[in-house]
Order: sequence, then structure tokens, then C-alpha cells
Amino acid sequence: MSLTTVAELRSTLGVGTLYPDATLQSVCDASDVILLPMLWNNYQFNSHQSNTTTEGTLYFDTNIENVFYVGQSVVITGNGSTFNGTKTITAVNGDTITFAVTGSPTATDIHTVVPLGQVAGATTADWTTDEAVLNASLMIAVEIWQARTTTLSGSNLVDFQPSPYRMSAQLLAKVRGLIAHALSPNSMVG
Repeated sequence: MSLTTVAELRSTLGVGTLYPDATLQSVCDASDVILLPMLWNNYQFNSHQSNTTTEGTLYFDTNIENVFYVGQSVVITGNGSTFNGTKTITAVNGDTITFAVTGSPTATDIHTVVPLGQVAGATTADWTTDEAVLNASLMIAVEIWQARTTTLSGSNLVDFQPSPYRMSAQLLAKVRGLIAHALSPNSMVG
């Protein structure tokens, strides 16, 4: 479920039934793709993987011994069908986790995962109840919509000079004050 609903976006834009739900939903989903990685979360990215016929191993670029624990259920995505799904960790060792794989996959040596895979623990933050985050999501969705439908994708300022492109690096800066309490330090690197 998106942070911004189709009904909210439709009402804010005042477009009535002019556009189909699927078109507006794509904008809501894009807003989530932009905003959610910036917020506190409980997941790590793995860069490599390997497996035997019964166990899968994911490799991380940092030590994860204090992040995951044996017996923990995690949701794995972006790693291929052998690895993806809800798995129970059977071993944590420095920068690796191991878990049982289903079926009888062909054993593979360690190899890279491009783009990175994701391993998520239990989520404790529910951003759908945070009004500031919901408003930030709506603001981003409106900006995306305006960039798609408004000529020049910008507006003229008082002195008739065109404003910068709507989808610039300033997009998140426009809502950073609203989401300051929820920003993850991991998202602020670089």
C-alpha cells in the first residue's frame, strides 16, 4: 500500500475521474520509491550470495553480527528465487547469514548480486500513521504529477524567470523539514 492513496491524490489534484486509477497509482508508487528509502528502516543490503543444495548464504559489505541473529525470520528480496522469501537464519558469521533453501537448487559458488539484494528484519515503524510523512509523500506525488502534465515542468517566478526542473535534487529538500524526525542517518551519506 502506498503512503499516498489514489483518492487523496485525485482529490488534491482536483482531476475527478479524468485519469484512470492505474495512472495515479503509478505516481503514488513513485513517491514511495523516492521517500521510503530515506526513512528509518530495518533492512540491510547484501552484495554476494552462494548456496549448497540445502543452504543459502548471503554476504554483506559490513559486519552484521549485531544486526541479525540465529532464529530470526527475515524477508529476502532481490536475490533470485532460491533465496527470496521469508527465511529463518541458521547461522550468523561476521559478514554472512545462512538459512535453509527450499527445493533442490544447484549448488553455486559465491557470486555478486546486481543490483544489491535486501534482507529485512521485523519493521517497527509504521509510516502510514505519521502525518508529516504522509504529507511529504503527497507533496512529492503532486510534484511528480506536475512534472508529467505541466508544460516546461516548472513555473515562472515573479521576475518571469523559469524555475528549476521539478524533479531536481531539490525535490527532497522541499519536504526535508516534514520528515526530519524520521530521516535515517544511512540515507544522508554522500
